[in-house]
Amino acid sequence: MSPRSSRKPSPRPAAKAAYERIAVVASPVAEAKEAEKQLRQKYGIVKPEDADVIVALGGDGLMLETLRRFMRSGQPIYGMHRGTVGFLMNDFRVDKLHERLAAAQQTVIHPLLMRARDARGKTHEHHAFNEVSLFRQSHQAAKLRILVDGKERLAELVADGVLLATPAGSTAYNLSAQGPIIPIDAPLLALTPISPFRPRRWHGALLPDRAKVRVEVGGADRRPVAAVADHDEVRDVRSVDIQMDHSIGMTVLFDPGHSLDERILREQFQY
Repeated sequence: MSPRSSRKPSPRPAAKAAYERIAVVASPVAEAKEAEKQLRQKYGIVKPEDADVIVALGGDGLMLETLRRFMRSGQPIYGMHRGTVGFLMNDFRVDKLHERLAAAQQTVIHPLLMRARDARGKTHEHHAFNEVSLFRQSHQAAKLRILVDGKERLAELVADGVLLATPAGSTAYNLSAQGPIIPIDAPLLALTPISPFRPRRWHGALLPDRAKVRVEVGGADRRPVAAVADHDEVRDVRSVDIQMDHSIGMTVLFDPGHSLDERILREQFQY
């Protein structure tokens, strides 16, 4: 046996901890800024572009903003509740953050892409992880024509508006508008009217998540309508095209037992 072959193999280096480099983004409220300070002192926070994971401190609004901000980065997002509504957030704790991140369950969500054409003929593009909504801008109800994959499905909806929600957004405004709750892994979208006047008995539709929805505004000069993709608003729209953008997939991390699919399931048994 040669001297080379008699050598003992060198021990392998310890595996790198999952999500070792942590970046933090926080809402401007005092509670979130204080939490950010505590995490920075304990974990040596890095810049977002250098991070393995981004921790979002705030409420659901801050989470949606963070998802849009980093939606092309490929970095997972782990939210901790330091705001108002926290459906998309985990509980806040300073200790054992690395362990929580390593044990977290992953959920991949895709945004909607909205293309809204305004009265000047300009097209505005925005993404939405919860929903795209159309609202009347005046005292008069909106008159909306709805097409799915190029085929007219509703010639005229007279209502305060209409929205298209993702599974992740189905428990938000969609639920308040009496829309259906969708399991997070279901390939569906919820098309839900907002205070419908005509037809009164139309309560919306479930659509495949590959569907392309077009909403055209009737009598827009007298009945102006705004389109909103989560928080991005376009006023005086004439038509809005909406579809899920499967080219973007954001990984959201949740503590075991508190995953997004579990939360959505629990919502269906609330009363």
